[in-house]
Amino acid sequence: MNQQRVSVWGAGSWGTALAMVLAKHGRQVDLIARTKEAADILNKDRENARYLQGMPFPDSLQAIGQDDAQLPQILNQSFATVLALPCSAAETALIQLKNYNHPVIAACKGINPTTLERVDELLIRFIGKERTTLLSGPSFAAEVASGKPTAITLAASNLELAKEVSILFDDCNFRVYTSNDLVGVALGGALKNIIAIAAGIAEGMNLGHNAMAALVTRGIAEISRLTAACGGQAETMAGLSGLGDLLLTCTGSLSRNRKMGVALASGLNAKEARKYVGQVVEGERTAAAAVLLAEKYNIDMPITQTVHAVLQGETSPKQALKLLLERPERHE
Repeated sequence: MNQQRVSVWGAGSWGTALAMVLAKHGRQVDLIARTKEAADILNKDRENARYLQGMPFPDSLQAIGQDDAQLPQILNQSFATVLALPCSAAETALIQLKNYNHPVIAACKGINPTTLERVDELLIRFIGKERTTLLSGPSFAAEVASGKPTAITLAASNLELAKEVSILFDDCNFRVYTSNDLVGVALGGALKNIIAIAAGIAEGMNLGHNAMAALVTRGIAEISRLTAACGGQAETMAGLSGLGDLLLTCTGSLSRNRKMGVALASGLNAKEARKYVGQVVEGERTAAAAVLLAEKYNIDMPITQTVHAVLQGETSPKQALKLLLERPERHE
């Protein structure tokens, strides 16, 4: 099974990195780009020069456009498809993927602010629980693509399916741990992006290491409360897709959510900060959803609510900090 063909839908930095891992030992991997023209450039350059310049593709990795007439045939031959699109664009792919029988590995993180739908719920709606798996954890694309050691979680409602799919990533530098907590893995991956924006604001305001440690700690407390309310498992929040991903995204210089927070602290508004980052910042969209979920379940999430207020232009980072510090002290 290790050499089964795999498709990766989404030729951004993360999708490309995962495709490179999957193709490292000779497996045929099809990287699905937005257009045939974009795919032709990737195949000609043998690298993704826009996102991962200087990191050559394995020989068995080929790109194809989602508008290519051969795509249905390739999807039909795939043992699994990795979905590495922004959450807002995932439905386009899922509409097509529902016509096949193979597992889908969602490598996107977020919550729909209109429907409050998690990634696992989105996949289940289109392809059913028996085909739904989630890949989440502390993993910057550039480090994964360059072969640096990474550990990550793969979740499915059925542990046997999780184990079967995890074998596809047969690279000793890309360790996959399995879980049956779809809810916890989905929420851990989504909500940490909000806290990372807060961490970027703290970094931009030069608040120091003590403040950052407090922010991460109270952030995981917020994430854990909402996850428990939604039916997720507490132990997931202490693992790679919870605390592990939160630590990386809050402290790593490659984090786009953290970068947006730094931009906000410099005085840019959300639109300007988004343009400065230059890539999709899932935490912005997720913050709006998390605030509504917190209201729905009557969960206290002060950091999340404050980040959302800053993103909406309702308060400045300086005022937001004052509001958080003026909160009454309480039992931990």
